[in-house]
Amino acid sequence: MNRIPALLACALALTACGTAPTAEPAAAKTTVTNCGEEGEFPAPAQRLFVNDGNMIAMVLALGAQDRVAAVSSLQRDAPTLRAHYGAAVDALKQVAPEYPAKETVVAQNPDVMVAGWNYGYSEEKGLTPDTLRAQGIAPYILTESCRQTDGEKARGVVDPWEALRTDLANLGTITATKPKADEVLADLDTRLAALRAAPRAATPPTVFLFDSASDTVYSSGRFGAPHAILDAAGARNALADLDDTWTAVSWERVAAANPAAFLFVDYPPQTFRQKVELLTSRPGISELPAVEERRFLNLPYALWTSSPLNIDAAEQVRAALEKWNLVPASEIEPRADDEVG
Repeated sequence: MNRIPALLACALALTACGTAPTAEPAAAKTTVTNCGEEGEFPAPAQRLFVNDGNMIAMVLALGAQDRVAAVSSLQRDAPTLRAHYGAAVDALKQVAPEYPAKETVVAQNPDVMVAGWNYGYSEEKGLTPDTLRAQGIAPYILTESCRQTDGEKARGVVDPWEALRTDLANLGTITATKPKADEVLADLDTRLAALRAAPRAATPPTVFLFDSASDTVYSSGRFGAPHAILDAAGARNALADLDDTWTAVSWERVAAANPAAFLFVDYPPQTFRQKVELLTSRPGISELPAVEERRFLNLPYALWTSSPLNIDAAEQVRAALEKWNLVPASEIEPRADDEVG
């Protein structure tokens, strides 16, 4: 007849009394293929940490800025991104002016980080996909930066346009913006088809992409976005034979290429003027017709690194090649004007 012990026992053994608390449902997940491996991500991601202007451009193009907890390495690209994506750029929370430390990323409590090898991920800094997974953060790797062999530095495993399409589609899935991703991809393909249909020179002009220089010159091989941009514009990448994305070559290699034009990546620490001074003062280079005739085009970093802005770069390169009479005239009208003087 003593009910108190019975009630107490029921309170202490809720399962036996049929009143056990309901377990929290497992968070929804989605899977995408990234750098050849199946990766699991929140469905959808709620707190992205995005590094570098090109990947920030991807997220903005998808209209997924509300899912971004923080960004890094935006500062140099802010004017370019603002010109293309408007006020959404200024609403982003920038927590590091350059590539972040692991502690900076973790402090923002993201559920996904979007970065790439040499685009934020670095063994030297201890910020890698594996160290993020150990913190419960799902890492997404920029496809252009996928390593060809595990542990090796050479990057690039697919055609650069395919790499860009892959990232836009995957990020559309991760951020639940697939309809917008489909729209961006359709626009990309329409504009790319128009470029490829434009008349070509009998022999495509060789063009050198000049990133920066000292004792060597940093440029881009056939797996980098510049290669795809130059090809779409009707030119030949001077380093088309190099199986890498971004890489250094000798000044002798530049001279031997005898490019018809130089295209520049505009970003610090080397200014456009300093790069031109290097070309115009170096024996064996200053005499090249491209240098003597100042066939130079300087476009922002976010247009040259893998991003939706690559198609804008291709249209502007095509217009410059036509202006220099290196390819036949066409009906291509660049949608944007990003040249930096």
